[in-house]
Amino acid sequence: MMTTRPPLKVLLAAPRGFCAGVDRAIKIVEQTLEKYGAPVYVRHEIVHNAHVVKRLEGLGAIFVDELDECPDDRPVIFSAHGVPKSVPAEAQRRDMFYLDATCPLVSKVHVEAERHHKDGHHILLIGHAGHPEVIGTMGQLPEGAVTLIETIADAEAFAPQNLNHLAFVTQTTLSVDDTAAIVAVLQRRFPRIAAPHKEDICYATTNRQDAVKAIAPQCDLVLVIGSPTSSNSKRLVEVALKAGAREAMLLDSPDHLDWQMLRDVQTLGITAGASAPEDLTQSLLQVLAERFETTVEPVEVHREDVTFKLPRALAEA
Repeated sequence: MMTTRPPLKVLLAAPRGFCAGVDRAIKIVEQTLEKYGAPVYVRHEIVHNAHVVKRLEGLGAIFVDELDECPDDRPVIFSAHGVPKSVPAEAQRRDMFYLDATCPLVSKVHVEAERHHKDGHHILLIGHAGHPEVIGTMGQLPEGAVTLIETIADAEAFAPQNLNHLAFVTQTTLSVDDTAAIVAVLQRRFPRIAAPHKEDICYATTNRQDAVKAIAPQCDLVLVIGSPTSSNSKRLVEVALKAGAREAMLLDSPDHLDWQMLRDVQTLGITAGASAPEDLTQSLLQVLAERFETTVEPVEVHREDVTFKLPRALAEA
């Protein structure tokens, strides 16, 4: 006896998934393995996605927390989130061969922070404590040169020693709207605070949030494919809820989908964080099509054509 599958409208956000910085970082690991053989050591998760890490482990990458877990005679790669200056300094001291997979947009924030510091400014970094990108950015400058601002309350409470020598930079993966609210407080309290030349929140974070805002008001539920450790993926859930989705949740993989969540859903939104591979999105669409009569409608708000060059040691290979 044939059973009729219930209808489900799927709004598929674009852009979604890998950004140019993530794509570059993964290629660096793959091509280093190809050129130098296994094992290749990677300090911290190359990007915040367990599926990406597991696949690269299968190719011969070994992920470690610190350099002291790496031998001197094998290549080591620094993750896309960036590292404090002490890390490459230690690698050089040990005469290690290392490749830096830091996203160029994160490196841009590092350069801005250093420039402001040289100009005599105290730096305010808008970001989340403990995130590798924040640790890396704060580690570009001497201790005490940077104050972390996590919330509007932090921005209101900050008491500078010199009102006229302040600058701010931001973690690249934050919510555009939340950051704007914190920046507004800082600029109201400190009208002379130096701002970045260009908004630090990266193009990919902005584009993915814009795409979610475009679909959220029509959605009973928005699923954001991404790992719980991924800052930009968690922000997409928050953005979806603020933009009008009835419900939104993070989904590490289609295997973790709670089908009860879809019981009363007529319109489902789907996106993926900047470190989530596209095959997870396609797998999700496939399992949905097995249970529902799905109508998939792509909603593209920006077209991305950004690419970043590989390090010279690999580009010359």
